Amino acid sequence: MNSTRQSRFDAIAAAMGHSFAGEILIGGDYVSTQRHGPQVFVSGQIPRVGTTVVVTGRVGSEVSLAEAQAGARICAMRALALLARALGSLDRITQLLKVGVYVQSAADFTQQSEVADAASALLHEVLGPAGTHTRTSVGVYQLPKNAAVELDLIAAVE
Repeated sequence: MNSTRQSRFDAIAAAMGHSFAGEILIGGDYVSTQRHGPQVFVSGQIPRVGTTVVVTGRVGSEVSLAEAQAGARICAMRALALLARALGSLDRITQLLKVGVYVQSAADFTQQSEVADAASALLHEVLGPAGTHTRTSVGVYQLPKNAAVELDLIAAVE
């Protein structure tokens, strides 16, 4: 069976026990995606499912590495869901260009890249070679809604 990007997305969502089919809320006077020529910019996504931010707190003190990685995967799925809606299909993504991952970190937490690895692996799993990307992962003092992690990205599209 030839697995499509959408079927891989759907299988991962089912395995996570979350649906990304509903409205993805934004929290201010901005847009969730912005297309400029052959690129789409996706605004920062926090690990929100429905109306609930499901991974909150400081990674390395209140939140484990594994929990933060699960949050990063939710962020990546939200970004992919937004791209699918903006483009009509994940197949219109020709290449992810850049992913930024922000981790609300305890003072001595230094595994931001390991948190980001979970999102990177998911993006590659769904998109195949088009899911490879450049990346920045940084530790921050605070994120919106006390989210443990936030992700934004830029994709090249047809």
